[in-house]
Amino acid sequence: MLSNLSRLRPVVAQATRVSRLHEIAGLKVPAVIPNTDYENESKPTYYNDTATPMHQRMEALVLDLQDRLVVALESLEPSRKFIRDRWEREDGNGYGISCVLQDGEVYEKAGVNVSVIEGTLAPGQLRSMRERNPQTANKLNANEEYDFRVAGVSVVVHPRNPYAPTAHKNYRRFEVYRKSNKEAGPVLAWFGGGADLTPAYLFEDDVKYFHQTLKQACDAHDPQYYPRFKQWCDTYFTNIHRDETRGVGGIFFDDLEDKAPEELFHFAYDAGSAFIKAYVPLVAKRMTMPYTLRERNWQLIRRGHYAEFNLVYDRGTKFGLMTPGARIESILMSLPLTARWEYMNQSEPGSPEAHLLEAVRTTTDWVK
Repeated sequence: MLSNLSRLRPVVAQATRVSRLHEIAGLKVPAVIPNTDYENESKPTYYNDTATPMHQRMEALVLDLQDRLVVALESLEPSRKFIRDRWEREDGNGYGISCVLQDGEVYEKAGVNVSVIEGTLAPGQLRSMRERNPQTANKLNANEEYDFRVAGVSVVVHPRNPYAPTAHKNYRRFEVYRKSNKEAGPVLAWFGGGADLTPAYLFEDDVKYFHQTLKQACDAHDPQYYPRFKQWCDTYFTNIHRDETRGVGGIFFDDLEDKAPEELFHFAYDAGSAFIKAYVPLVAKRMTMPYTLRERNWQLIRRGHYAEFNLVYDRGTKFGLMTPGARIESILMSLPLTARWEYMNQSEPGSPEAHLLEAVRTTTDWVK
């Protein structure tokens, strides 16, 4: 019986490949992907509108980044459009727009979410903020009450094809006010965010292109930003319990207030815009590649590791879940539609899967 099953395996694999080839035959890569040339596009009005408060300009930025990315992603997807779900907090302290596409031919699940909210910092949130940053601890009294205001865009894209990488982006501005004197303005304000790439199969040219594009955006503002934020990304996006990074990195930063707010705002604009140029062409490049059940199962295993990080370590997820009245559907949007956990899964030495594991278990300089 065992020998009969062994003889059948190549047939099953061949049938799977044929079916996949048929499924992706109708996909076409557009001649031009919109919104991937931000350096040469005219800047929006809010970019230099210094007469408008920064929190309002940040709201305009994240809404703009959402719209431009949705258009770029939809240019590759023939079967579905993003649904736009606008929601309001029950206490009236803010709103969000969740743009989600599920079960497409190119994207199994993609979310581009904006949230613009305010409220009172919960004790756990205040404690977490003080513990992670000594400067924050010096400015925020553990025994005082504070309100916060945040505008951010959060993106996670899980393509259907195992050869097309998953990616994440998040940019936000966070402001903290004394509850007793909010009219005095923020006692603390910073930018945070970044973007990173999580492939199931490693194409080194793709990773180098992704990193180089982000580096160019960083270098336009500070030549130390990319190496600093790249290392920060490698450290932050680590599944400590598995001793491996979530993916092949990118940039990450938090509590950024080392320059004038205007300069940091322009950096957030450039870095957020650069993600479209860095990522969407990679999906276009890989979305028509044929694959088998083997590649699909490996993709699902890697997505399981992705979910582990988001649920165990991610600060944004933890902050959201600790926020009273939070919208859970939007917070957990980052989780893949499907994932897989196999007991004691082992990759074959020298296989493409093992090559990916080597990359996430070491630190690589992708732009040297």
